[in-house]
Amino acid sequence: MLRELSIENLAVIEKASAQFGGSFNVFTGETGAGKSILIGGINAILGQRTTKDIVRTGAKKATITALFDELPKGVSDKLEELGFETDDELLLSREIFADGKSSARINGKTVTAAMLKEIGGMLVDVHGQHENRILMSNDNQRDILDNYGEITAKLEPYKEKFREFAKTSKQLKALQEELQTKELKIEHLSGVVEELSALELEKGEGESLEKELERVRSAARIQQSVWGAYNALAAEDGASVNSLLQTAADQLRSIEDVEPKAKALCERLNAIIPETNDIADELFNLTADDYEEREASLSDKVSALKHAKRKYNMDADALVDHLAECKEELAALSNSDDEIEKLSEQRHELAEQVKIMADEISKLRKKAADKLSKEISAQLEFLDMPNVKIIFEISPDKITINGRDRVEMLISANAGEEPKPMNKIASGGELSRIMLAIKSVLADSDDIPTLIFDEVDAGISGRAAQKVGVKLCETAKKHQVLCITHLAQIAAKADVHLLIEKQVENDRTFTRITDLDKQGRISELARIIDGTASDSAIAAAEEMLSNGGI
Repeated sequence: MLRELSIENLAVIEKASAQFGGSFNVFTGETGAGKSILIGGINAILGQRTTKDIVRTGAKKATITALFDELPKGVSDKLEELGFETDDELLLSREIFADGKSSARINGKTVTAAMLKEIGGMLVDVHGQHENRILMSNDNQRDILDNYGEITAKLEPYKEKFREFAKTSKQLKALQEELQTKELKIEHLSGVVEELSALELEKGEGESLEKELERVRSAARIQQSVWGAYNALAAEDGASVNSLLQTAADQLRSIEDVEPKAKALCERLNAIIPETNDIADELFNLTADDYEEREASLSDKVSALKHAKRKYNMDADALVDHLAECKEELAALSNSDDEIEKLSEQRHELAEQVKIMADEISKLRKKAADKLSKEISAQLEFLDMPNVKIIFEISPDKITINGRDRVEMLISANAGEEPKPMNKIASGGELSRIMLAIKSVLADSDDIPTLIFDEVDAGISGRAAQKVGVKLCETAKKHQVLCITHLAQIAAKADVHLLIEKQVENDRTFTRITDLDKQGRISELARIIDGTASDSAIAAAEEMLSNGGI
């Protein structure tokens, strides 16, 4: 609980400190004395957003420090989780600088405002006339119901199962998207393999194909020359080279007996004749080539190769390597994978389990809702709101980490009226008393040690004020209660009474906080009663204080 609060240079508060009791503490003071600034300081120490405007004029920074003790186990566990050594005391501090920057510390160690807010939210619950987010939010309304029905603890295994379901769903979706990409990749690779395989290309073949095509396209000139060479060597008219060589050899053979050199020359001619005959045969075979068919085939292949080179921005040899790589990748991608089927079955099973658990939580909520509605309505009747009825409406919604229910608090402000959403018809004063009624009902299950009520007495007086005081006293038996009030009936019931006063010295405004003794309390209660602290007011204050506010 909150034991001490120190404030420096916060708005009109130059320097002030307060010590609090463990049960019921009240703040009183004239309007504008600085009570709202005090709440602002407490909110700052709890990690709420601040602005540089709250720094006292002329000061470099505002400093707020709060000492807590008797820490709940949840707070100790969270501190350990955040890396802090814990004992029975905790010091929170916040500095807000005039340039708009701020810093936060836990036990002297610098932390983020978010960390301060996380810890502060477990220590103090501030509820004010203009701080009604707790009752306005459906999520908070659901939390109120869950705390009352002790459903929060039962939600943990459900949340764990839901997270498992969400994780599996995410993995399945990723695999399905990957599969879709995989199928597109396979389709692309298959097209590449089909296109490049059709080229029937080998390393080093690209340049030779183009040269071969150039040769084939010169077919007419080649044929003419080949036929000319063949006819020269083997014409049947007797004038061919082969015929003349044979004639020359025969002539030389005829004189071998009279001319010794003729034999050697004849032998040389006989050695040439087989070679020329062989050349003639090859030339004849060349004349049989189908150059037109060969040209068409080569032209198509060279054209396809040029297209592939432009398309893939590769030379012929690189295309051969690319084809091999694509075949290898395609083979790897085409391997079957049953992971999607496995995850689909797992997700289906988890979905069924989550649904069953969510249905069980819904049943618990519906059972607790009826009982809680009656208990809050009974508290409101005690607080002089006899015709106000509170209903927790539970309707099915999509399954989330908090279950499958949409929880909404409905209020019927007058007898015979249909219940309507809380945020549409409840006034500030009604909300304050509704929150007090809820806190009274949840006193046993709420783990937050310190409750702060700012102007819980708004819009009430007389017997209603007395009953609010009684209810605050009851709540203070289970929690530390800090209350800002303008009503003597409430202030008289407190265990600790703090007076907030504003003074002007040397044209500067100062606010101070005083822990009132018995006589100080009598004077302050008298001021609240009639504004003048008359004898009758003092007598009434003494009697009220003696009777505990009655």
